[in-house]
Amino acid sequence: MTARYPFSAIAGQDELKQALLLTAVDPLIGGLLAFGDRGTGKSTAVRALAALLPKMRATTGCAYHCDPGSPDAQCAACRKQAQHKVRSIPIPVVDLPLGATEDRVIGALDLERALTKGEKAFEPGLLAQANRGYLYVDEVNLLEDHIVDLLLDVAASGENVVEREGLSIRHPARFVLVGSGNPEEGELRPQLLDRFGLSVEVRTPGDVTTWVDIVKRRESFERDPTAFLAQWQKAEDKTRRRITAARKRLNDVAVPDDVLERAAELCIHLKTDGLRGQLTLMRAARALAAFEGAKETGIVHLRRMAAPALRHRLRRNPLDETGSATRIDRALAEVFGP
Repeated sequence: MTARYPFSAIAGQDELKQALLLTAVDPLIGGLLAFGDRGTGKSTAVRALAALLPKMRATTGCAYHCDPGSPDAQCAACRKQAQHKVRSIPIPVVDLPLGATEDRVIGALDLERALTKGEKAFEPGLLAQANRGYLYVDEVNLLEDHIVDLLLDVAASGENVVEREGLSIRHPARFVLVGSGNPEEGELRPQLLDRFGLSVEVRTPGDVTTWVDIVKRRESFERDPTAFLAQWQKAEDKTRRRITAARKRLNDVAVPDDVLERAAELCIHLKTDGLRGQLTLMRAARALAAFEGAKETGIVHLRRMAAPALRHRLRRNPLDETGSATRIDRALAEVFGP
């Protein structure tokens, strides 16, 4: 198995790394969109997250690795079982390639069993594999429209429905959607853009120190992956423990009314579309507070999560040519003060 570059060793992409960690703390944040320059570590960071995440409990033998402790989120077969054999498995991080067919994504008739045994059986697709984990789409802005429509339907319902070839299957498909791409190659459909909870801008580092650090670490990893992984193991373990602790304390982190009010003021000031922006902002701010060990969400957490939660939800203003990040910084100063 090919060694994966450790998450903790990634340099120069702090906003991307923080956003990924917060989706691990609270998957209900709603996914992550990472747009930016080529060769800036977007794919590396997403795949490194897979090795970092704590393992999860799953029902043995279930194609959808259902949670034995959540009957409402189980498939029909798991709900019928009185007792479940449980195993610990890595949280899945599944790649959705651009050329994937609809059958590959949602699942289809198992042709081998149909031809050899005459049985109608379902062969799960990528959505089944990604249940309770991450579905990663590189170059998401180039994804075919009919696949985008499928993702929108499943992301909204948390369930994949397959009706074809005499099959009628429903199974849970709750996943964190992560997309990356280069904006120069095309824009993302607004319907899909709105489904991403957070959006980060990934830029080529602008200082010599970071460039040198990235190159030295990469060369060290390629020269001796085992030694490099051992060098970063303590940092990986520490981050994994922080994720686990943050998950446990998440529901106990208070969100004061005044913080909710200030978040609403910010969204109204920015004229964000709908209420999804404020809901995402509050979830992300609370997850950040939990990750940092705070007992309640504060203004400082709102400030830090405003850009990733809101930058992709701003309406275009033909009279204001400034970028979304600048507009958010300006709004933060006006609403919260310098």
